[in-house]
Amino acid sequence: MRMLVNREAPASLPFDLAAVKLHMRVDGAEEDAAITNMGRTAAAEFEQLAQVALLTQTVQLTIIAPEGGSLLSLPIGPAQVENVPAVAIDGVAFTDFDFIGGGHPLIIWGDSYADLSPELIVVEYQSGFGAAASDIPAEIAQAIMDQAALHYDGRSPMDAESLTSSPHMARAAARYRGVQL
Repeated sequence: MRMLVNREAPASLPFDLAAVKLHMRVDGAEEDAAITNMGRTAAAEFEQLAQVALLTQTVQLTIIAPEGGSLLSLPIGPAQVENVPAVAIDGVAFTDFDFIGGGHPLIIWGDSYADLSPELIVVEYQSGFGAAASDIPAEIAQAIMDQAALHYDGRSPMDAESLTSSPHMARAAARYRGVQL
């Protein structure tokens, strides 16, 4: 089985630039471009560590040669319960499933799935905390600011171990990632 995950990149910033600059104690606009890049990097690191989408975005999951089973854990949360995924099995729309949204979204295949031997499954769904940076939980916003500040302060690290994840980033990401089997 091979799983490919594609996401659209939201146009909005997943952080408040003014709040990040205040956290870094930076005045003026001359470093805004660099700080924006650091904020984007910190947000991408959080998304990767926690396997979440910060801002609402479409996630497309393609599974090649799927294994059997009655459950499919979707890789990126949170998914809203009211936005039921679109599923295609071998190019044909498939609707015999239940969907559990939330931080760790899940598809529970219906009885007709057992009769199939799919070669390709494509699932498209919406994931994210909301459309604006203000929709992102405060602890995640803080983790992004801490990580961006770490990038800002460590622009010239002495060794490879100097620039890692902020402790808050690691703790917050672990809470949202949860346990995966």
